[in-house]
Amino acid sequence: MSTPSGLTPGSRNAEARPPRGPTSVSRLACSRSGSGVPAATTSVRCRASPTRTPTPSAPTSRSSPTRAALGEAKVRGKGKRSNPAVPAQHLLTCTNGHLDEFPYALWVHKGRACPRAESPDLKMRDANVGGSVGSTIVCTQCSASRGMSEAQGRVGRDKLPQKCRGRHPHLGAFDADCDARPAIVLMGASNLWFASTQSVIVMPRDDKQQTAALADQMRAELGLEKVAKYQAHPDFLRDLLSAHIDLETVTDDELAAAAAKAMAGDSDEVRQDKLAGWDPIDLLVPEWAYLQQPALFAQQSNSTGLMVTERDRGAKLHPHVQRVVAVNKMKKVNAVLGFTRLDEMDRVNDLSSRLVKLTRNKRPRWVPATEDRGEGVFLQLDVDAVAAWETVVLASPLWAEHRQAHDRNFARRFSETAKNVDSATRFPAPRYWLLHTFSHALIREMAMYSGYGAASLSERIYGWPGSAERSAAAGLLICTTASDSEGTLGGLVALSQPERLQSLVSSALRRAARCSSDPVCAMRTPRDPEDFLHGAACHCCTFASETSCENANRFLDRRFMLTLATTTGARVPGFFGVTNGS
Repeated sequence: MSTPSGLTPGSRNAEARPPRGPTSVSRLACSRSGSGVPAATTSVRCRASPTRTPTPSAPTSRSSPTRAALGEAKVRGKGKRSNPAVPAQHLLTCTNGHLDEFPYALWVHKGRACPRAESPDLKMRDANVGGSVGSTIVCTQCSASRGMSEAQGRVGRDKLPQKCRGRHPHLGAFDADCDARPAIVLMGASNLWFASTQSVIVMPRDDKQQTAALADQMRAELGLEKVAKYQAHPDFLRDLLSAHIDLETVTDDELAAAAAKAMAGDSDEVRQDKLAGWDPIDLLVPEWAYLQQPALFAQQSNSTGLMVTERDRGAKLHPHVQRVVAVNKMKKVNAVLGFTRLDEMDRVNDLSSRLVKLTRNKRPRWVPATEDRGEGVFLQLDVDAVAAWETVVLASPLWAEHRQAHDRNFARRFSETAKNVDSATRFPAPRYWLLHTFSHALIREMAMYSGYGAASLSERIYGWPGSAERSAAAGLLICTTASDSEGTLGGLVALSQPERLQSLVSSALRRAARCSSDPVCAMRTPRDPEDFLHGAACHCCTFASETSCENANRFLDRRFMLTLATTTGARVPGFFGVTNGS
């Protein structure tokens, strides 16, 4: 096991130097013949030796350097014998997304060089308990030894190199400067990689929206200078853009209008400010706006993949459920924008440097995405009634307890991102808690009648107060999607029929009024020092699977949906009031 390239022995705060080994993308990238997913190799250790001994004097061979799934590494021993090799488990990473090999040689010699060899042979002895966490590194030349357990935790982090080299192994590149401190992580650990994803439902666009979308694409591909230069020459614009944008159905007049729109838009500085203040709700606003216009439903085209129908309200449907919309067909696009390490961000724009770039120039022309088709049921609550109820809840002691618990949770999170974010901006309004809890109750009930398992159903919550930028929203969409081109079977959308839906809603509310863990569940309230982000909710009554819930079973409380008992005796008015037995 050789010393990782680029680390100069001598001190704990070793500076980075030019790395040894491959620095070009060609060694990592796939060939056009389909060589597989790019893979970067790391230090390995011999699997056959009782002491697990990787040494620089015993060279390794790899059957496929760029195909991690098919390649096999071996350590060549004496004679013709070769022993299988496995990757060393320890890595260094930082919150800026860099990943590097662990400096075993520097670690065992406490930041200094081995006094007897320039590249000493090292042994890794695994402990009987604790696996690689309890392993010990031993230098065979000078007999120095050091346990890997010393590198764990906050104290252990101070003993690691304090300077990150800025390595991106998936790009075969190094960032010049990185101000984050490295931390040890095990290969395959759950915090090694957090995907940052976004999903949107494909919505129909009118002419104005289509022009604005084309203007954004044009500005992103060419920049303002080229758009201004060729604005009066649609033919030139078409030639420049045709390689990246489908302009087959776009006329010259539409192209010129889009160019004018791009020139009349905000400056780059203003756009960056808007990006920094971007809220994920912005992706939901167009969906909510379209669902508020039933007159447009008759003009739907199959090209968008969205077909919705306004349903009549059942006579016995709860009066607070104002509208029902059957989503007969829908197309949902899920995209991976990047990933983070060590800490998952609440939003992709929390700290732009935290999102690991997918390409060297930070501007990928495409990202991995899936296109799913399915169906769903949209329910809209009475927005005015929700606003009136929300005013009462905001002044309740229960809401104050939840807010304080959220502040404690944010402050205690072992996160180098959370400290840069105002916790108040991430605390959803009471209407979100109401809609989220109601959504989980419906998912449990719909799973028994739709023909789909509860894990196959997912939610989309439209719940935010009104502001200068957007109108108030109070609705939810329960949907199911599949990657098959034919979509799903129709069992969920059939539940939007008036008679079936009113019975389903009534049953969902009645079941939510009782939990097998009551009264413990019904009266659960976070009190200092507790910092959990739910109230009267548990696996017995409200929690849903990871594939169904958009917020990891946080921000749930049955007391906001129904009037239930509390620890203080003063009941919080549930939006749907009292049901039988509650």
